[in-house]
Amino acid sequence: MRHLKRTAKLGRTPEHRNAMLANLVCSLIKHKRVTTTLGKAKAARPVAERIVTLGKRGTISARRTVSARLRTRGTTEQLTKDERRKWRDQEDVVRILFEEIAPAFKERNGGYTRIIRMEQRQGDAAQRAILEWVDYTAATPAEEETTPAEETKPTEAEPADAKSAETKDEKK
Repeated sequence: MRHLKRTAKLGRTPEHRNAMLANLVCSLIKHKRVTTTLGKAKAARPVAERIVTLGKRGTISARRTVSARLRTRGTTEQLTKDERRKWRDQEDVVRILFEEIAPAFKERNGGYTRIIRMEQRQGDAAQRAILEWVDYTAATPAEEETTPAEETKPTEAEPADAKSAETKDEKK
Protein backbone atom coordinates (compact mmCIF):
# COMPACT_ATOMS: atom_id res chain seq x y z
CA MET A 1 0.00 0.00 0.00
CA ARG A 2 1.15 3.54 -0.79
CA HIS A 3 -0.44 5.32 2.13
CA LEU A 4 1.07 8.79 2.75
CA LYS A 5 3.45 8.42 -0.19
CA ARG A 6 3.04 11.74 -1.99
CA THR A 7 5.74 11.44 -4.64
CA ALA A 8 4.31 11.55 -8.16
CA LYS A 9 5.71 8.55 -10.02
CA LEU A 10 5.14 9.96 -13.51
CA GLY A 11 5.49 6.48 -14.98
CA ARG A 12 9.24 6.35 -14.39
CA THR A 13 11.73 4.59 -12.16
CA PRO A 14 13.05 6.65 -9.23
CA GLU A 15 16.42 7.22 -10.93
CA HIS A 16 14.81 8.32 -14.19
CA ARG A 17 12.34 10.56 -12.35
CA ASN A 18 15.08 12.28 -10.32
CA ALA A 19 17.19 12.84 -13.44
CA MET A 20 14.19 14.24 -15.33
CA LEU A 21 13.27 16.63 -12.52
CA ALA A 22 16.90 17.75 -12.19
CA ASN A 23 17.02 18.47 -15.92
CA LEU A 24 13.71 20.33 -15.75
CA VAL A 25 14.93 22.53 -12.89
CA CYS A 26 18.23 23.18 -14.72
CA SER A 27 16.25 24.32 -17.75
CA LEU A 28 14.11 26.52 -15.51
CA ILE A 29 17.24 28.14 -14.06
CA LYS A 30 18.79 28.72 -17.49
CA HIS A 31 15.72 29.88 -19.40
CA LYS A 32 13.59 31.32 -16.53
CA ARG A 33 10.48 29.67 -18.00
CA VAL A 34 9.71 26.08 -19.06
CA THR A 35 6.72 24.63 -20.90
CA THR A 36 5.96 21.05 -19.87
CA THR A 37 3.05 18.86 -18.80
CA LEU A 38 1.06 19.76 -15.72
CA GLY A 39 2.13 16.65 -13.81
CA LYS A 40 5.83 17.30 -14.41
CA ALA A 41 5.43 20.97 -13.48
CA LYS A 42 3.73 20.04 -10.21
CA ALA A 43 6.50 17.53 -9.44
CA ALA A 44 9.30 19.96 -10.33
CA ARG A 45 7.94 22.88 -8.32
CA PRO A 46 9.01 21.62 -4.85
CA VAL A 47 12.45 20.68 -6.20
CA ALA A 48 12.95 24.17 -7.64
CA GLU A 49 11.78 25.85 -4.44
CA ARG A 50 14.17 23.79 -2.28
CA ILE A 51 17.01 24.63 -4.66
CA VAL A 52 16.27 28.37 -4.37
CA THR A 53 16.13 28.08 -0.57
CA LEU A 54 19.59 26.51 -0.66
CA GLY A 55 20.71 29.26 -3.03
CA LYS A 56 19.63 31.91 -0.54
CA ARG A 57 21.99 30.42 2.06
CA GLY A 58 24.99 30.95 -0.19
CA THR A 59 27.36 28.61 1.65
CA ILE A 60 29.84 26.19 0.11
CA SER A 61 27.84 23.31 1.56
CA ALA A 62 24.69 24.62 -0.12
CA ARG A 63 26.55 24.93 -3.45
CA ARG A 64 27.73 21.33 -3.18
CA THR A 65 24.24 20.12 -2.30
CA VAL A 66 22.71 21.97 -5.26
CA SER A 67 25.40 20.67 -7.59
CA ALA A 68 24.77 17.10 -6.43
CA ARG A 69 20.98 17.42 -6.62
CA LEU A 70 21.03 18.95 -10.10
CA ARG A 71 23.82 16.60 -11.24
CA THR A 72 25.91 19.41 -12.67
CA ARG A 73 29.62 19.39 -13.28
CA GLY A 74 31.99 21.59 -15.16
CA THR A 75 32.78 20.82 -18.76
CA THR A 76 35.34 18.09 -19.34
CA GLU A 77 36.41 19.54 -22.67
CA GLN A 78 39.35 21.85 -23.14
CA LEU A 79 37.82 25.24 -23.82
CA THR A 80 39.32 28.56 -24.77
CA LYS A 81 38.98 31.49 -22.41
CA ASP A 82 36.07 32.96 -24.38
CA GLU A 83 34.29 29.60 -24.53
CA ARG A 84 34.73 29.14 -20.77
CA ARG A 85 33.32 32.61 -20.13
CA LYS A 86 30.35 31.89 -22.41
CA TRP A 87 29.73 28.52 -20.70
CA ARG A 88 29.93 30.15 -17.27
CA ASP A 89 27.50 32.93 -18.20
CA GLN A 90 24.94 30.75 -20.00
CA GLU A 91 25.27 27.14 -18.86
CA ASP A 92 26.64 27.12 -15.29
CA VAL A 93 23.36 26.64 -13.44
CA VAL A 94 24.93 26.72 -9.98
CA ARG A 95 26.47 30.13 -10.66
CA ILE A 96 23.25 31.45 -12.22
CA LEU A 97 21.25 30.23 -9.22
CA PHE A 98 23.55 31.62 -6.53
CA GLU A 99 24.45 34.92 -8.22
CA GLU A 100 21.27 35.90 -10.09
CA ILE A 101 18.14 34.03 -9.00
CA ALA A 102 18.65 33.60 -5.23
CA PRO A 103 19.50 37.30 -4.60
CA ALA A 104 16.33 38.29 -6.48
CA PHE A 105 14.27 36.27 -3.96
CA LYS A 106 16.22 37.33 -0.85
CA GLU A 107 13.21 39.08 0.73
CA ARG A 108 10.67 36.42 -0.28
CA ASN A 109 9.81 33.58 2.12
CA GLY A 110 8.83 30.87 -0.33
CA GLY A 111 6.53 30.62 -3.31
CA TYR A 112 9.26 31.29 -5.86
CA THR A 113 7.57 29.58 -8.81
CA ARG A 114 4.18 29.72 -10.49
CA ILE A 115 2.38 27.23 -12.71
CA ILE A 116 0.24 28.60 -15.51
CA ARG A 117 -2.09 26.11 -17.17
CA MET A 118 -2.25 26.00 -20.96
CA GLU A 119 -4.37 24.20 -23.53
CA GLN A 120 -4.12 20.46 -24.07
CA ARG A 121 -1.48 19.05 -26.35
CA GLN A 122 -2.80 18.03 -29.77
CA GLY A 123 -1.25 14.56 -30.00
CA ASP A 124 -2.13 12.95 -26.69
CA ALA A 125 -4.39 15.54 -25.03
CA ALA A 126 -1.96 16.00 -22.14
CA GLN A 127 -2.59 19.10 -20.06
CA ARG A 128 0.31 21.50 -20.64
CA ALA A 129 1.62 24.12 -18.23
CA ILE A 130 4.26 26.83 -17.93
CA LEU A 131 6.56 26.72 -14.91
CA GLU A 132 8.23 30.08 -14.28
CA TRP A 133 9.77 32.24 -11.56
CA VAL A 134 7.49 34.65 -9.72
CA ASP A 135 8.46 38.35 -9.89
CA TYR A 136 11.91 37.60 -11.31
CA THR A 137 13.50 40.48 -13.19
CA ALA A 138 17.13 40.19 -14.14
CA ALA A 139 18.93 43.51 -14.27
CA THR A 140 21.43 43.37 -17.10
CA PRO A 141 23.93 46.10 -17.92
CA ALA A 142 22.34 46.58 -21.36
CA GLU A 143 18.95 47.38 -19.76
CA GLU A 144 20.56 49.82 -17.34
CA GLU A 145 22.24 51.67 -20.20
CA THR A 146 19.05 51.94 -22.25
CA THR A 147 16.95 53.17 -19.34
CA PRO A 148 18.56 56.66 -19.10
CA ALA A 149 18.43 57.01 -22.89
CA GLU A 150 14.72 56.21 -22.89
CA GLU A 151 14.14 58.71 -20.10
CA THR A 152 15.79 61.51 -22.07
CA LYS A 153 13.74 60.85 -25.21
CA PRO A 154 10.35 61.52 -23.59
CA THR A 155 11.63 64.75 -22.02
CA GLU A 156 12.73 65.91 -25.46
CA ALA A 157 9.38 64.85 -26.89
CA GLU A 158 7.40 66.73 -24.23
CA PRO A 159 8.46 70.22 -25.40
CA ALA A 160 7.62 69.18 -28.96
CA ASP A 161 4.16 68.13 -27.77
CA ALA A 162 3.87 71.34 -25.81
CA LYS A 163 4.79 73.36 -28.92
CA SER A 164 2.20 71.53 -31.00
CA ALA A 165 -0.37 72.15 -28.27
CA GLU A 166 0.53 75.85 -28.27
CA THR A 167 0.19 76.12 -32.03
CA LYS A 168 -3.22 74.39 -31.87
CA ASP A 169 -4.35 76.87 -29.19
CA GLU A 170 -3.09 79.80 -31.29
CA LYS A 171 -4.99 78.56 -34.37
CA LYS A 172 -8.25 78.51 -32.42
